Amino acid sequence: MPRYRLTIEYDGRPFCGWQRQAGDLSVQQVLEEAIVRFSGETAVTQAAGRTDAGVHALGQVVHFDLEREWDPFKVREALNFHTKPHPVAILTADRVGEAFEARFSAIARHYEYRILNRRARPALDSGKVWHVPMVLDADAMHGAAQRILGKHDFSTFRASECQAKSPERTLDVFDVRREAEVIVVTAKARSFLHSQVRSMVGSLKLVGEGKWTASDFRAALDARDRSRCGPLAPPDGLYLTKVDY
Repeated sequence: MPRYRLTIEYDGRPFCGWQRQAGDLSVQQVLEEAIVRFSGETAVTQAAGRTDAGVHALGQVVHFDLEREWDPFKVREALNFHTKPHPVAILTADRVGEAFEARFSAIARHYEYRILNRRARPALDSGKVWHVPMVLDADAMHGAAQRILGKHDFSTFRASECQAKSPERTLDVFDVRREAEVIVVTAKARSFLHSQVRSMVGSLKLVGEGKWTASDFRAALDARDRSRCGPLAPPDGLYLTKVDY
């Protein structure tokens, strides 16, 4: 069966997340219904990352199989037509071998978290950033972030409903920089635990406010205790930006 790989972007606000859920609209449902409409075939899509409700994507990767072979250009154009009016766009479509799997073939996932750090609330980016009105020290946040790079037990930053078999992950990149009024947090790892990025960012906010030191942040990780986590950052500012294969 021909296998197709898509790179897609979406605004996560209208959706319950990537994965299908009874009674709620998901990105997966929108995409699979679009596949049926253009091809007449029912396909099950697999994504590189199961983003939560409200989380956005700039470079989500998806694969699916069809009985009939289609030109990838037509696949992209047809899906972009049939996903309307939902905020889902197919950026690329390619034929790939049967061994490719969007989830299990991935060697790294990149996330970005955006904090709007100003007094005025967002008028244009509402739902796409975390608005934090008090001034945050981005340099202190970056310094603290470097303290948890590498392989660790990330139980502190793991959602209670996380289904991963192990809490151990290797965090390759965790950087914080200020771009005018926006603080950008970037994270890279082979895989992440459920809500790991949002948990880490919420704890970094405490560092930026001066309520935690870098040592406090590291101590929270070492405690391997969810109760030691700072506030969970909202989904608004989180983006899956890229997946490496």
